[in-house]
Amino acid sequence: MDAGHEHGTMSVHPSVREHPSWQRLVDLVHELAFIDGGSDDAFTLASGRQSRWFFDTKPVMMHPESTHLLGMLFNQRMDDLGADFVGGLELGAVPLTAIAVATSPKLSPRLGFMVRKEAKGRGGRKTNNPPGIEGSSLAGGGNIVIVEDVTTTGGSAIKAVERIQNNTSCTVLAVISIVDREEGAKQAFSDAGIHFESIMTRSDVAGQ
Repeated sequence: MDAGHEHGTMSVHPSVREHPSWQRLVDLVHELAFIDGGSDDAFTLASGRQSRWFFDTKPVMMHPESTHLLGMLFNQRMDDLGADFVGGLELGAVPLTAIAVATSPKLSPRLGFMVRKEAKGRGGRKTNNPPGIEGSSLAGGGNIVIVEDVTTTGGSAIKAVERIQNNTSCTVLAVISIVDREEGAKQAFSDAGIHFESIMTRSDVAGQ
């Protein structure tokens, strides 16, 4: 998988961390999405795990300044990776996909799609997509980046990757998340042979 080499133990690509607007986006995520509960069992996550830290990135994906910065940084990496399509698993990836599509380069725009958690009994009547994969047509193949809002174990995004790999002729280049919670996702993706990056880590945000 030609998606660049790993950069130490961090999931954030150096070009993202060095971007002049990166720190501002970290600040916005801290302000809009992050809660430190003060104890290791303060919150029960969707995965069932207990955690001191909680992220609700939906306000980040609905805020005018942070959406602009998200689009810029996600597209910077997708340009470098050579992605034709961007998409991911409902619900968190849907607004993020729309942001990435709307801010993609005008000369080489990328198309978006979504993967339903449970496939409906029909595919795309016009797109010829398999059941549960909706939006732009993937029938002609192409290079894909899967996006995610917050990554804990990586399980949801890995499911989306498998759906694409098993049901289309597309190539998944990478999974990119807004926030890597640093709770094992990087290793899980590595074990699955999937390149993983994030725009920031939990340590970046918690350290603010």
